[in-house]
Formats: sequence, structure tokens, C-alpha cells
Amino acid sequence: PVLASAHESGCIRLWNIQGNLMKELLPFSEYSSGPLTVLCTDIFTRILLAGSKKGHIICWNIASFLEDPQNNKNQIKEKLCWRAHTTEVVDLFYEEEKNVVVTASTDGSVRIWHAENGYYFGYFGQSRKFELSDTSRLILPPDVNNFPAIIREESKPVEKKVEYPLMLDRDK
Repeated sequence: PVLASAHESGCIRLWNIQGNLMKELLPFSEYSSGPLTVLCTDIFTRILLAGSKKGHIICWNIASFLEDPQNNKNQIKEKLCWRAHTTEVVDLFYEEEKNVVVTASTDGSVRIWHAENGYYFGYFGQSRKFELSDTSRLILPPDVNNFPAIIREESKPVEKKVEYPLMLDRDK
């Protein structure tokens, strides 16, 4: 068993049942997600979703990490980040059978998104039916202008070890 906690700093901490910190996650995406307000997983705890105060949804793949948390090769991978609302996300739900994420916000809207790529399907109360099978059209709600960012392994910055030795310059 693992407990996940969301924090105002924008990080997620994973704890074991003894209360020891196992992992700390920070979103990688270029848009600052802000303080996290809500967490959700799929039934088998392979995917972890977080909603933020700034209206973002961030998706991580945590399956390999949870299988063997002691193995450093099994890392948690951020898959996707998108702006779902312009205000705070207060609830979210992942429906695995339909592969959709449902989000609710303080703006009063409840929206449906494709879980794999963050494509917008619509909102509850719209006049047309939801077309959950059509994931080819990339549309956005009228108040959001940022397209979903799919995080690829090669897009992550490589940590470079650079040494800057201190040198005394008596002339300065």
C-alpha cells in the first residue's frame, strides 16, 4: 500500500504505510501547474492523475515504480499535462472502460477529456452528444488556449554534472 499526498508546492509525495517517504514528484511540463488540489488513480493504480489550482491536469505512469519501489530503474514517468480549466480543479475521475477523464472546476463546469492525449470531448450540459470515439479532432474549450503537452522520454532534460572551481584572482 502507498499513500499519495498532493501539496501546495506542486509536488506529490508517495509514502509507505510505515510513514516513510518513498518518492517525491514534481511536474516536468513547461507550464507551472501551481498548487495541487486533487488526486486520482485508475483501478489498478497504474496511472496517477493530479488536478491543480491553476486548472491543469497532470498524468503520471506509476506502474513500474509500484511493482518494485527499491529498484532505481523503475521510475515514475510523467505522460501528459494539459490545461483543463482556467480556475481550480476540485475533482477528477478516470473512467478506464471509456478511457476518459472527467474534471470539475470552481468555474462550475464539468468537462470530459481523452485520457491518452488530453483531447477535449465536451462538457456536461452541452446540446450535442459526446463523440468519445473521435479522437482525431483537436479542439479546446473556449476559455483554454493551451494544447496538451505529451511528455516524451527524449524531451526530458539530461542532468549534466558541471564543476565550477572557485579561483582566487588577487587582481580583482
